[in-house]
Amino acid sequence: MERLGSLKDFDIPHKEPPLEKLEKWRKMCLVLNATRRFRYTANVKKRREQQKEKGKLKAAILATRAAFLFLDNSFPSVATEARLKAKQCGYNVDAQQLAGIYENNKLFGALGKVNGIAQKLKASLQEGIDGSKEDIDRRSEVFGKNVFTEKTPRGFWTFFWEAFHDLTLVMLIVCAAVSLAIGIPTEGIGEGCYDGIGILLSIAIVVFVTAASDYRQSLQFRDLEKEKKKIYVQVTRSGRRQQVLVHDLVVGDVVHLSTGDQVPADGVFISGYSLTVDESSLTGECEPVCASGEKPFLLSGTKVQNGFGKMLVTAVGMNTEWGNVIAALSEGGDDETPLQVKLNGVATLIGKIGLGFAIITLAVLLVQFLISKENLKYWSSADFIEIVDYFSIAVTIVVVAVPEGLPLSVTLSLAYAMKQMMKDKALVRHLSACETMGSATCICSDKTGTLTTNQMTVVKAWVQGKVQSAEKVRACLSENALEVILEGIFQNTEGDVAEYNDGPKILGTPTEAAILRFGLGLGGCFKDIRSKSEIVKIEPFNSDKKKMVVLLRLKDGKHRVHCKGAGESVLQMCNSMMDGNGQIIPLDEDMLTKVIESFSGEALRTLCIAFKDLGDEPFDEDSLPDNGFTCAAIIGIKDPVRPGVKEAVNLCFKAGIKVRMVTGDNIKTACAIARECNILTDGLAVEGPDFRKWTPQEMHEKISKIQVMARSSPSDKLLLVRNLKDGQEVVAATGDGTNDAPALHEADIGLAMGIAGTEVAKESADVVILDDNFSTVVNVAKWGRSIYKNIQKFVQFQLTVNMVALVMNFSSACITGRIPLTAVQLLWVNLIMDTLGALALATEPPSDELMELPPVGRKGNLISSSMWRNIFGQATYQLVILWALQYRGKEVLHLTGPNALGILDTVIFNSFVFCQVFNEINSREIEKLNVFKHTLSNSVFIAVILFTTMFQVVIVEFLGKLANTVPLSKEQWLISVLIGFCSLFVAFIVKLIPVPSKPFFLSRKLFITVLIAISAFLIRLMLIPLSPFGPIVLPEAITKVGGKVIVW
Repeated sequence: MERLGSLKDFDIPHKEPPLEKLEKWRKMCLVLNATRRFRYTANVKKRREQQKEKGKLKAAILATRAAFLFLDNSFPSVATEARLKAKQCGYNVDAQQLAGIYENNKLFGALGKVNGIAQKLKASLQEGIDGSKEDIDRRSEVFGKNVFTEKTPRGFWTFFWEAFHDLTLVMLIVCAAVSLAIGIPTEGIGEGCYDGIGILLSIAIVVFVTAASDYRQSLQFRDLEKEKKKIYVQVTRSGRRQQVLVHDLVVGDVVHLSTGDQVPADGVFISGYSLTVDESSLTGECEPVCASGEKPFLLSGTKVQNGFGKMLVTAVGMNTEWGNVIAALSEGGDDETPLQVKLNGVATLIGKIGLGFAIITLAVLLVQFLISKENLKYWSSADFIEIVDYFSIAVTIVVVAVPEGLPLSVTLSLAYAMKQMMKDKALVRHLSACETMGSATCICSDKTGTLTTNQMTVVKAWVQGKVQSAEKVRACLSENALEVILEGIFQNTEGDVAEYNDGPKILGTPTEAAILRFGLGLGGCFKDIRSKSEIVKIEPFNSDKKKMVVLLRLKDGKHRVHCKGAGESVLQMCNSMMDGNGQIIPLDEDMLTKVIESFSGEALRTLCIAFKDLGDEPFDEDSLPDNGFTCAAIIGIKDPVRPGVKEAVNLCFKAGIKVRMVTGDNIKTACAIARECNILTDGLAVEGPDFRKWTPQEMHEKISKIQVMARSSPSDKLLLVRNLKDGQEVVAATGDGTNDAPALHEADIGLAMGIAGTEVAKESADVVILDDNFSTVVNVAKWGRSIYKNIQKFVQFQLTVNMVALVMNFSSACITGRIPLTAVQLLWVNLIMDTLGALALATEPPSDELMELPPVGRKGNLISSSMWRNIFGQATYQLVILWALQYRGKEVLHLTGPNALGILDTVIFNSFVFCQVFNEINSREIEKLNVFKHTLSNSVFIAVILFTTMFQVVIVEFLGKLANTVPLSKEQWLISVLIGFCSLFVAFIVKLIPVPSKPFFLSRKLFITVLIAISAFLIRLMLIPLSPFGPIVLPEAITKVGGKVIVW
């Protein structure tokens, strides 16, 4: 059905859909309750306002910078309340003054620049703030908290009120009011109120259950939003470097920034090396800004592109320079998912068909009423009540026909899945990623920290001509070699060693921590080594150069350069090495290459530590040397494979998902790890530099065979993702670095690492893997498949109910002039198939069997041939049974007397409901015969079935005239339940019928042909009772499609 031409407008990309497309599908929708239907979709109006606000913001920043040097405002001297409060707390500056420094250079100078501001804030640029609870609370009270103003969350009664916005419910309320207004004066309050009160009571129950379901979803999304905002930053407090939540940041904090971090508040640059900041999100300028003493201001929300440094926080939360604007930019809502939009299209198509049925039903009932009325000049109140009943029935048919719950079931399923995925250590940032992950055909995974534990340890090292275990290295080192190696380890690092009462704590990336731990094991003292020389310049590590370089000024005034990085990369910069006595000798490149290959063969990550003494010779500080180094050590770092990774990879292959490892390690290390994980079997292992040289023809022929890519750069990963997507693969990619952001954004599903990942990578990703574990990635795929399968189950269930209810009421109205299901009963049926059905079927937890199915891929069909088979099979059975009861029920059930018709209608209603109850069980499996497997593991499903059954008993046995039912005997109850129970056997038999691999209704013409044929048959039935001369013989309905003539 989703391939029909009328549904093309309901097809959107899963990432960054254009606003025009979002507006277009909304206009095409047939919606009964827009407030509810579009609650979890993008606010297009707000998005357009955001674009205008961003334009104003960019202009304001650029104008401020242009005028920055020419402003000459004097130091503000007005004694404001805020200033007095700040002075009472001991601060000689207030939030208003600090906010002004970004626009007024003179004010910044008047406050004493960074040193003066720190002094006025009672903060030390080296030791940070005191950090006690009283100090934090006092600063938060004076300068504010680092949070943005948020909308007040909606309560239950808001959702209750929004549920009343359904157009058809409003119309039914009007019908109920008219029924009461006419019925009570004519029939008395005892008899005349039943129909109206019954409808109002049904509406109240529908609204209450709907509101409860929506409120529950909102709580799940609210919890998810809280998790998204849990961002940690590194600060120095009381002289100790530590991690705090970004919301706990206060003015005066000294924050440590490094590549990939998001600037957490407005601040002033203290010190750093090559700290460049990307402000394009605010200014639109692509050129990064290099923070320095001349350009000291750092703005909240910008991203560190390179380097590292420290800043002094001067404004937080709503007091930041652009806090109010950033808060306004967060009101655009989440993008709707492609499945949501597709189901909106299906709901619209079905709704239009149902609306047509409802109009024709109303017309037929009115025509038959007028024909049967003897005197058209005389109208009684009973006549008006009957017409109101007809109108209520038509409106209720629309309620049943328009499957409002169809698109909302996606939201319900996503909300449930996202909450459960949080427990499985996966934080979903974009809703669409959940469903897209279910279609993934390949995963491009990083090695370090994802396939491995990221608990790195130096286990071997080559020093002074020998390979030693890490424990024995110290014994064989000469003093001068030890000094130079320790200097290279402790000075050339982005990590830190913090001293605590219980011992030193190492801060930094796992690789840095492993090297620092190795240095401490050699007997080095971090602070002592750092104090012996001065850092002049640092070139931070990046994944393109694969090395980090530092320039030192020694105590004797001479300079030395240290370099560390990937073994073979640094080795190419060396022309000498240290021998057994610590003397510098010519480089034996063959020997050291063999050492690197030996380490790589043992799945060790190799790093080379090298140095170069510059002496007194002149050099350019802006361009550090890249040759003439001396190799001091080659170390081998062990990073064990995570437990369970091999099983997870095997599960992926079983599920038809190809796993590719993308790493910066050399090819031998990469292949060793890949074989251990069972990734590398009979495919290709290629290095990044070779891969990027492939011709388009080679790319087309070889890319599907790649299993390992070694020595890859971020641009290689991006190229891999793009070419895989061009080959119609649905690509999931993992990443942790800032440079991985383009590949994460380009992939169909970007998966960022929660522990090792930078904030830039997380911002670009769709899902954050909180434990950095590949098994969690596989769990995400399993949940994605579960969501897709659950939606299919619900669609099958709801379309079956829709079809039976529509055809049953329509045919009955046409043939008999009355319908067996009243407005109240149809509202109950709508509740079963809408909210309760979604709760039961859209919240099924995933099972391992899902990973035995092939991936849906990029061109999968939501409504499969198997689903159409099941829908038509169940609908045929139910219609045959219900028609038989309607036309031969009295004889079959031996019903006589004045209550015979009421009992028959109740039996039909009861049988219809139990057919849906058992069909709900059938819908748990689309292909498999055993529908009871894992039933007990889904408590929500069991609760819904029990609630439906018990409330059905209440409706039939106790509500009486309110629900237009009469109590049934035990035999009649047994017959109703047996009719429903037999649908289990029908489903079993129907599933044995083979179906074509291609879906039904591939073309719009075929779909219209079927509709015309069905309509011709129903029109023939409709006209039979209208003829005063008996049955009318209609000419055969002839439809010509594709040269073939179909006769009905």
